[in-house]
Amino acid sequence: MDTDEVKTAWLDESFREHESAGFYIIAATILDPAATDTTRLMMRGLKGPRDTAKLHWTEMDHTERKDAAQLVAAQEGLHVVSVGSPVPKRKQERARSKCLSALILELYGFGVARLCLEARERELNARDIRTISTARQTVLPKGTVMRADHVPGATEPLLWISDIVAGAVRAQRLGDSRYTELLGDALIDFDVPTNC
Repeated sequence: MDTDEVKTAWLDESFREHESAGFYIIAATILDPAATDTTRLMMRGLKGPRDTAKLHWTEMDHTERKDAAQLVAAQEGLHVVSVGSPVPKRKQERARSKCLSALILELYGFGVARLCLEARERELNARDIRTISTARQTVLPKGTVMRADHVPGATEPLLWISDIVAGAVRAQRLGDSRYTELLGDALIDFDVPTNC
């Protein structure tokens, strides 16, 4: 099957380390494979003349964040977000693994067969692959195929959607829900105990 026809989830994260109020967010965006080229163009347009390699939530002001959330909300897609807590200092990778494992089961339920994650360092990418492999073997039905790839954020604008969703959920968890309200029913988030 052509990868453009495979139901893919595009994943990015946000986190906050704190001894009592830390959390880790992994946002997964599921788009209609037929709409991905058009959506890529829209995301590139949102970046505009900004002199950065990619669009990034933390570099936007309030107006840009609102515009970004509105553009994401206008796309026909679903955003599934796992939020793990607590995340004390130096425990973010453990929290990421817990969130990713829980998210895989949810994405399987939506028919996702491919995960596209924003690339990090080689060792951290390998850790993600081990987490995905273990989850595939332990929480998904035997024989399930779910491929995972790491892609640089600068080369794949569809990852920017998940960055925006993760940023919106982060803002909500910190008391500002105006961006998640724009995403409406296309956003499904759930809590994950990290045991950190």
